[in-house]
Amino acid sequence: MTTDNSTYRQLFHSLIQHKESEVVEFKKAENSFDFDDLGKYFSALSNEANLRGFPFAWLVFGYDEKKHEIVGTSYKDGEGALNKMKQDLTNNMSDGQTFREIIPVEVDGKRILMFKIPASPRNIVMKWKGIAYGRDGESLKPLNQSKQDEIRNQTPYRDWSAEIVPNATLDDLDEVAIAKARKMFKKVHSRIPVAEVNGWSDEKFLSKCGLMIDGKLTRAAIILLGKSFSEYLLRPAVVQVTWTLRDKNKDVVDYEHFSVPYILTVDEILAKIHNLTLREMPGGTLFPDTMKQYDDYSIREALHNCIAHSNYQLQQRINFVENPGFLYYSNAGSFIPGSLEEVLSTDEPQKFFRNDCLCQAMVHFNMIDTVSRGIKKMFTEQWQRRFPMPDYEIDNDRQQVAVRIYGTSIDERYTNMLKNNDSLTLWDCISLDAIQKGHRIDETVAQDMIQRGLIEGEAPNYRISLTVAKKTKQLSGYTRVVGLERDKIKHMVLQYIQNAGSDGAKRSDIMEYLAGTLPSRNTPEQNLVLLKNIMNEMKNENKISTDGRLWYTESQIFG
Repeated sequence: MTTDNSTYRQLFHSLIQHKESEVVEFKKAENSFDFDDLGKYFSALSNEANLRGFPFAWLVFGYDEKKHEIVGTSYKDGEGALNKMKQDLTNNMSDGQTFREIIPVEVDGKRILMFKIPASPRNIVMKWKGIAYGRDGESLKPLNQSKQDEIRNQTPYRDWSAEIVPNATLDDLDEVAIAKARKMFKKVHSRIPVAEVNGWSDEKFLSKCGLMIDGKLTRAAIILLGKSFSEYLLRPAVVQVTWTLRDKNKDVVDYEHFSVPYILTVDEILAKIHNLTLREMPGGTLFPDTMKQYDDYSIREALHNCIAHSNYQLQQRINFVENPGFLYYSNAGSFIPGSLEEVLSTDEPQKFFRNDCLCQAMVHFNMIDTVSRGIKKMFTEQWQRRFPMPDYEIDNDRQQVAVRIYGTSIDERYTNMLKNNDSLTLWDCISLDAIQKGHRIDETVAQDMIQRGLIEGEAPNYRISLTVAKKTKQLSGYTRVVGLERDKIKHMVLQYIQNAGSDGAKRSDIMEYLAGTLPSRNTPEQNLVLLKNIMNEMKNENKISTDGRLWYTESQIFG
């Protein structure tokens, strides 16, 4: 199995042009490769990538470096074999690490395997079977002690945003952006006399904000305050937000790219949103006051988080996609807090930031805070608006974080429950939201909610309980989920067949007739089996019979 991906083919050709280095290794591996050696190379390349500031290293099979020839490889042919090999590698690797990706690519009719190896985490030495390996030219050998110490003495996160931009000057900064930064700084730091801040030179102001160090500009300064053309100073990093508008068919209707200075362009980006004014609650109840489809705090916080926490070294733009009913944000980088649950359950400030210099400046400019309340407040805002909770997609393996913010309801029963039950906690709402979206919830949480009468059913098909349905006048919705009682379905089947008369009734037509009464929680296949069983029962009860594919009542046949 190979991947038809021109991007990876281009990458392969780029790698072979630069030849082997401490972070790139080529092997022929035409038929096989020793698994123990594979682990050693993973350790070595991972450690070397860390030491040289690269996010990844590459191991390539199917290329003869000495002859500069593509030979191809049959090693671990098939997705199943590759996945098993990835899993096996974790058993003897530090911190259970494995390949970020294994990409089979066809080049000149031959199979190439490209192994994407993540750099070892900062201050953690990557070891294979307890031994750390490194590169010395083309040689593979145990990593020397000085290099191990260099890794272990690293701070947990290297602050890319704090590094100096060579040759950057104040002329590369936008005057309007600096003026807005000063205005927001005075708002945040109201205890500092305005006259004092006004008296600071630009150099002193930027130094106070941490954007200038020893008279030189940092990358964070360019990101927040740089002139529109100054983003080239940060290359190969990609500093860009792409706004995309999609219709209900997911087709692109419009798009636009935005770049620095982000302190100004954020407003331009958010102005693109079609933030409709809502005058009705889902279900028809009028709001006491009109409100916007999307809460201003949430949409701004989500975008600011993307800017603050992106891993710019991965050279990926921030994507901001406007869809009918929801907004989708995504940025490159792992989720540093570890999990969403950890963020929502703690009140402690976050200890580390990927871009600490950038984050601290954004705090000075009132763009974010550092007390870990931003994400939790987004959830609380959706709860108070009785809208679905934000969906976070965290993929630390692929270095991707995304969030979906809803501007419309999914299930009226969920909305009414939040409206009528004032005893619910935020965690209750998060769990109920998962149920309305068809997601699994922790079994302990589910059992607690069953005991409290909030949900019923069996895993994984939990649903709103009948008790709550009655209290919140949701019996119609409840009935759609669980379906009518069996006897009532039999009565409807009999009535339909009687109405069909001598023409008889097809099961498919009966199925269509019952579409709104069979359980909505079931798949179409499950409901078809249910109908077959019910009709067989009716046949055994001598109420109906079949002639080929047509069904009749007993009275129609023998009457």
